[in-house]
Amino acid sequence: MMAMSQRRTLASAAATGAPTKIKSLVNGELFESASTQWIPVHDPATQEVVSLVPESTPEELEAATRSASEAFKSWSKTSVLTRQQVMFNLAALVRRDTDKIAAMITREQGKTLPDARGDVFRGLQVVEHAASMPTLQMGEHLPVGTDIDTYTIRAPLGVTAGIAPFNFPAMIPLWMFPMATAVGNTMVFKPSERVPSAALHLAALAQEAGLPKGALNIVHGTHNTVNYLCDAPAIRAISFVGGDRAGKHIFARGTANGKRVQANLGAKNHGVVLPDCNVNTTLNSIVGAAFGAAGQRCMALPAVLFVGAAEKLIPELIERTKALKVNGGFEENTDVGPMISPQAVARAEKIIADSVAMGAKVVLDGRGLKVPKYPKGNFLGPTILTNVTTDMPCYKEEIFGPVLITMRSESLEDAIELINANPYGNGTAVFTNSGSAARKFSMDIDVGQIGINLGIPVPIPSFAFTGSRGSIAGDINFYGKSGVQFFTQIKTVTASWKSEDAVGSKAAVVMPTLK
Repeated sequence: MMAMSQRRTLASAAATGAPTKIKSLVNGELFESASTQWIPVHDPATQEVVSLVPESTPEELEAATRSASEAFKSWSKTSVLTRQQVMFNLAALVRRDTDKIAAMITREQGKTLPDARGDVFRGLQVVEHAASMPTLQMGEHLPVGTDIDTYTIRAPLGVTAGIAPFNFPAMIPLWMFPMATAVGNTMVFKPSERVPSAALHLAALAQEAGLPKGALNIVHGTHNTVNYLCDAPAIRAISFVGGDRAGKHIFARGTANGKRVQANLGAKNHGVVLPDCNVNTTLNSIVGAAFGAAGQRCMALPAVLFVGAAEKLIPELIERTKALKVNGGFEENTDVGPMISPQAVARAEKIIADSVAMGAKVVLDGRGLKVPKYPKGNFLGPTILTNVTTDMPCYKEEIFGPVLITMRSESLEDAIELINANPYGNGTAVFTNSGSAARKFSMDIDVGQIGINLGIPVPIPSFAFTGSRGSIAGDINFYGKSGVQFFTQIKTVTASWKSEDAVGSKAAVVMPTLK
């Protein structure tokens, strides 16, 4: 009811005046940009312009960086216990506002409301893990000689930048700024210009939680803003999640300017189905992983290899996919919502058509789907292709839509060889009841994240998001211990304090407290 009420409120606002202008956040102050260039934010289900997001001006970008630089001077000196408490507070506030944030996501991104709540929850888990910083940020210590000790300090870098994609408006920002600030950095953050509201609200919650002014600044825009973040001398590191083209550009330009960069790029995740799999679990997992979030996940499962007799499961896979309900994200019982834009739908449909022209067969066709209540929505119904070969566009390209390609393999070894020949290494999954087959797959596959009887094997934050090969530029992964490593630098101290210089003093009898 709350989500529907928000949609009605926005519709009323749109009927009475211009769309809302999205604010920027610099030095703790929300303000309307002085920009003359504003980008419309569309509701993917209706095409309604729900808000306008600015191209931040050069002066605003510089002000954000100055604010972050100034805030770093004091924030980096706070104790790890102080920063931990901010993360505790932030986790409680995100949990409190989950439904509000989820409604923002569904309105701007289109995913179903339950999936939007999951988006928030997976980000919340990273915030909760960031509250473990007193352990995560520990250095090492070793006595190396008489009265000589060597120890390491994980020190913050300084000002960092985050650049997020459209498909996870809450989770990806929460991958970035909590880990960055919990270790003592500050951040200039750019949400996707298509889905700005969730990130801006999360930044407001961070300030409510106790993050000081300037520690987190929100700027907006497209190419010029990205290039500024890559070039600004004060910015020491950039965390990016998105597509290949942007990620490779950011990695090249950022590293050329001496910055540390982690860039999560494209993916082509494969599932492998063996004949001995649990049929019900396997088919449900594939359908959910392939078509959830309209396929707009970097860990979606858009390609499935059926080994040997397992191909007999394809007809049942088609039937289960037909049962999915396509509708607006706010509607109850919706399984698949709209895609992000008409251009995204057109691109996916072109990839399908080009692959059919090369011999692929459409066994379930979602093209041209119209949802009566949302006739202008960016809908592509779940689509399944067979007779796919590795030279077809539907295999070579990341479709990023509700399209599943099926392929056949003679053996597990052949399936592993095919997957390892693909340039991407984000995720993969095997479905089997054989522990030996599962172990062989996990040991021989050259992919960073492996699911065994799980379609979307995204690790919990105490591990790390470990996409590999063509799916990442940079050598340090996201969140978990890797996240701490990315956002800190090692200082090694060797100290000599002579024991003969020790002087006794009166004992302290009061319990010590740390602040």
